[in-house]
Amino acid sequence: MRALFLLPGDSSRQLQAFPAVAAVADQLKAVVQVVCPAEAVGLWRLHPGVSRALPFSFANATLADWANLLGSVREPDFQLCINRAPSRAMDLMLSMSHIPTRVASQGFSATALVQEPAGGWPSQAWETWLRPLGLSLNAEAFRLPIPPADLQAAAAALPAGDGPLLLQAPAGGVGDWPPERWQELPALIAAQLPGLRSARAGEGSWSQRAARLACADVVLASDPASVELALLLGLPLVALGAAAGDLPQREGVKALGNADELSQLGSAAVLSALGLA
Repeated sequence: MRALFLLPGDSSRQLQAFPAVAAVADQLKAVVQVVCPAEAVGLWRLHPGVSRALPFSFANATLADWANLLGSVREPDFQLCINRAPSRAMDLMLSMSHIPTRVASQGFSATALVQEPAGGWPSQAWETWLRPLGLSLNAEAFRLPIPPADLQAAAAALPAGDGPLLLQAPAGGVGDWPPERWQELPALIAAQLPGLRSARAGEGSWSQRAARLACADVVLASDPASVELALLLGLPLVALGAAAGDLPQREGVKALGNADELSQLGSAAVLSALGLA
């Protein structure tokens, strides 16, 4: 069985698909390929169930891009496609692909039409696209594996000590929690919790970022991709600016603050969400 996922969207949306891709790979014993924006190709290398990620510009594809995609799709002889990028052009391409099972929310090329969920945790909402295939999804059970060598390298670069590690992952830019709040928080926590270690999620490759997050005892994040990575790693998380309905209902995961009003969020509220006030 060969399965193809057509996935537009930013890094956080790509990460939300990880449990569903794992369900297809595991339950159908499928070899999975993903078509995604170029900047997300490295992200999919984290997923153990994905054999290949193909870059594609969903918004600005040229005729040559479509021709290359059609060639890439027809060559491996896929039996299944889950299309999250419905459009007339994509329908035309899929109709020439000879893929027998095509799941989408709309479009004449679909062999199974699904209705977009109205809300809920996006990773679990993916179950809608798996039901026509007879598959189940427990997104909460999925955990992203991190190679031991990556964990060791990440741990070596973090502050030394035996105390708990708070990893901060600010989104940055206009509308984020103010920089001075991020900067003052470690000292405020250390006053109540001596030995606390604090670090930033930082830059680097996706494997480096994921390993750094996996070393944390708790994550405080407004960066959407870091929020999704922390969820996939099963970490305690305070997600600034996230809606509670967009997160799994599990102990240790909290949404705090309105995305449009993070500049008004005080440090005391964050300390309380972290269980330190």
